[in-house]
Amino acid sequence: MINRNKASILKCIIHKVGNKHNDTKNAFSENELQFDEESYELMLPFLLRPFTSLVQSHRFNHHANIELNEINAYSKEIFSDDNALVETSKNIVKHLYEQSTSAQIKTGDVIVAYFDGIEYNEMVIDAVGIFKIENKSNFFQTYLENNSYDVIVQKGINAKKLDKGCLILNTGDAEGKVVLTVDNNNYDAAYWTDKFLNIKYADDYNSHTQNYLELCKEFSTEVIKTSYGSKERNDFLAKTIDFFKENEIINVERFKEEIFEEDKHIDLFESYKKDFEAEQNIIIRNQFDVSEKVLTKEKKKIKTDIKLDTHIQIKLDIDAPDAASEHLERGYDEDKKMHYYKVYFNAED
Repeated sequence: MINRNKASILKCIIHKVGNKHNDTKNAFSENELQFDEESYELMLPFLLRPFTSLVQSHRFNHHANIELNEINAYSKEIFSDDNALVETSKNIVKHLYEQSTSAQIKTGDVIVAYFDGIEYNEMVIDAVGIFKIENKSNFFQTYLENNSYDVIVQKGINAKKLDKGCLILNTGDAEGKVVLTVDNNNYDAAYWTDKFLNIKYADDYNSHTQNYLELCKEFSTEVIKTSYGSKERNDFLAKTIDFFKENEIINVERFKEEIFEEDKHIDLFESYKKDFEAEQNIIIRNQFDVSEKVLTKEKKKIKTDIKLDTHIQIKLDIDAPDAASEHLERGYDEDKKMHYYKVYFNAED
């Protein structure tokens, strides 16, 4: 999460990236952008706004040596000498082009910018930004001809939504430079983050919280819902969220003891956890601090509706972990040969 109140664009350039799969070519600019006041005042928030609400950060990754990560190396060149922006930005576009190995990957404009005045963790630092504009919007342009106004349709960049972008901050830790990224056109999850940027989540309490909640969400859907039903799935998720809210530090052994009533359920969870770690190439920590920001974000994503084939939905409150077990009863009607839910309540709102 950054603050952009004191930020400014020192240098900026735009190129066009093609698609290697479709054999469409790149097109390069030879000079930096020269903003007028109006375009600058629109461009600065357009580029930086998406990063002001991000909770989690990334670090560069490489199978052999982090110094061989292309974007890590190119950003270092710009940090060392901002006069290298023009030529280095061309290499960035060429690297992006090499990742366009699928017909679904879109061509577009690539903006490479060098910022200063970025506030991050109470520091004011500089940053390199790489942005890809994939979609353009139609808009009407009015013009005067023969004493009458007419309109034509033109295409342009929607200044309210950034398709893809990353911000490489000139600060870091033992894992390397801090990288923030957004992808609002996530048609190929590997294209931007894995292949182009080659980044991974930082090994911090944000990612520890994220990983464990992702584990619990997938376990609830693939194991609990499949074996026991939607009510039990929602019970588990509500108890999980409540446990995270009540504990600043998560101890995995205590979590299992409090959430699961039977040893066989703990065994199911442990088995699924091992498969999840292998598939995601991560290690779930046995103890970690809770990130309240990640918890709040992930809680909003959890759907607790029970959807029935009779066009009825029951929505449960994720913040009331005992409500379903106390006030919702599931059964089977032998006469109708149908399942049913019985809901207990005192008054309607």
